[in-house]
Amino acid sequence: MTAPRKRFGQNFLVDETIISRIARAVAPVAGDQLVEIGPGRGAITRALADSGAALQVVEIDRDLAFELKLAFPGIRLINEDVMKVDFAELAGEAPIRVVGNLPYNISTQLLFKLFSYSSLIQDMHFMLQLEVVDRMIAEPSTRAYGRLSIMTQLLCEAEKLFEVPPECFQPRPKVQSAIIRLAPRTQKLAFDRASLETLLIKAFSARRKTVRNALKNLLPANELTALGIDPGLRPENLTLDDYAACSLRLKELVQ
Repeated sequence: MTAPRKRFGQNFLVDETIISRIARAVAPVAGDQLVEIGPGRGAITRALADSGAALQVVEIDRDLAFELKLAFPGIRLINEDVMKVDFAELAGEAPIRVVGNLPYNISTQLLFKLFSYSSLIQDMHFMLQLEVVDRMIAEPSTRAYGRLSIMTQLLCEAEKLFEVPPECFQPRPKVQSAIIRLAPRTQKLAFDRASLETLLIKAFSARRKTVRNALKNLLPANELTALGIDPGLRPENLTLDDYAACSLRLKELVQ
C-alpha cells in the first residue's frame, strides 16, 4: 500500500462512518457523470463506482493511480495534476458532479479554477479545511468574510454539511476538516467577473482601510456614493450586491 506523501498533501480518510456519511450526502445514482478529485486509496471511490454512475478520477500520485486502476477497472483514470485538467473535456455534453478530498495546500486556488467551470457543473461535494469552509459561507461584517466568501456565494449555493476531526485520517492532519456542498446558482446576480476579481484583490489586500482608500484607484468615493455605498465602510462590510454593482460600474469605466 502506497505511503502518504507530504509533497502532495496526502491525508487518507479511514473512518468508515464518515466515508458512509459522505457517500449518503453525494447520493450518486446511475446516469450521473461523476468526477472525483484526489481519490487517494479509494475510500469514497468504491461507493461512487458501485452506484452505477459514470466515474472519472483525477489522481496526481502515479503509484496510487496504478493501484486505483487495478481496484476499479471500470473507471476512467486521469493521472495528472488537477490544476492542469480541462474540466470542459471531462464534462462532455452532460453536467458533472464533482467530489473530492481536496489537497489543503491548493484548495483555494483549485476552488477558483472550478468556479470558472460552474456552467458545466451540477454540484460539488468537498472535504476542506474547516477554516476554508467557514470562509466560504461567511456573512458580511465578519472576520472570515472576504474574497473567497464573495466569489463562492455569487456563483454557488453553499452549505456546510458536517465537520470531520483529525482522527478520521491517516496520517492525522493538524487541522479540523469539514464537508461542504456547492451548487452553481441558476439565477445569479449580474456582475463582471474580471472586474470583480480586480476589486476583491484590491479591497481585501487592505481590508482594514475604508473602501474610499482601498478602492480609490479603481472607484473614487463619488462613484461608490452613486452606487449607494458608504465610502467610510470597510471592505468586509460590503454585501454581495454591493460588490456585484461595483464590478459592473468598474467595467463601464474601463471600457
